[in-house]
Amino acid sequence: MTIMMLGIDLGKNSCSVAGLDSDGNVVLRRRMQPKRVLNFASKRAPCTVAMEACCGAHYLGRLLAEQGHEVRLMSPEYVRPYVKAQKNDDRDAEAIAEAATRPTMRFVELKSQAQLDVQSLHRARSRLVGARTTLTNQLRAILLERGTVIVQRRHKLEQAVDALLADPDFMSGSRIRRLLADMRQEWIDLDRRIGALDREFVELARDNVAARRLTSIPGIGALNATALVAAVGDGATFAKARDLGAWLGLVPRQHTTGGKPRLLGISKRGNKYLRTLLIHGARAALPSLARSQTTLGVWLRNLLARRHRNTVVVALANKLARIAWMILRHEVTFQANRATAMAA
Repeated sequence: MTIMMLGIDLGKNSCSVAGLDSDGNVVLRRRMQPKRVLNFASKRAPCTVAMEACCGAHYLGRLLAEQGHEVRLMSPEYVRPYVKAQKNDDRDAEAIAEAATRPTMRFVELKSQAQLDVQSLHRARSRLVGARTTLTNQLRAILLERGTVIVQRRHKLEQAVDALLADPDFMSGSRIRRLLADMRQEWIDLDRRIGALDREFVELARDNVAARRLTSIPGIGALNATALVAAVGDGATFAKARDLGAWLGLVPRQHTTGGKPRLLGISKRGNKYLRTLLIHGARAALPSLARSQTTLGVWLRNLLARRHRNTVVVALANKLARIAWMILRHEVTFQANRATAMAA
């Protein structure tokens, strides 16, 4: 029995495996514990192993690649249409194997442990930032319920809370005053932890050649650069610069029928975290870039003359993503006068 394609449906407690022969027929179905998958694969001749790009897939994929197998990871949304009849683990494994045989299937690049480590740091920072936002919103609500209205912006709230807690007459002896003091201390601790991660990202960007090149792009700092390198590596997964922008969801959705094209808002597909970072970076860089006499500056001024500013911010974010692909793929540095040509 020769297995050409092995589909693995990963699970925490059990994995389903389906093997296809050269004609695409299912010749093997088996369930096993996750720790037995490697032993099972080591006894097989080198073949193509397909999995969904989920938690643990990159780790297992690297180990399988060391055994001589070709590993193909796919987004779960691309596998779903190949599930036949009722859904179960065995059907999922068969669908994974069948989807990986399609010539038009899009695969996810196998990430190194270093890339996954940096992504973990970014996710931890994102969680802390979310916790800080929740905390500040609750602080505002507590003060608003007591007639204290504070203007927007985090530093304004910080100054107001510190001033209120410094006033001995503010809710003297009240339980709420102690609660506010505890919340302020929690806020300080979150700021410290987020700041420590930010400094770590600066060090990572300084030590990584690709990230250092990316930071030469206006609007891309250490945070964006390390996140891009961790997510896309050298950009080899994408054939063209525009493919990275499309993967990040920075291009318009299309609804074309009867030969009549209709473009809608951006698709917002792909990596939401990266898309958010690029849009924030573009918003920060837009004023200075629009005043510059470079080709990128001329392009932005022409766009601002006929489009809403928010639309221009997203267009610039897409441009920055395409420039980033050029820099990662061709190992060059950013040149402002050639920016629009580079990303075309």
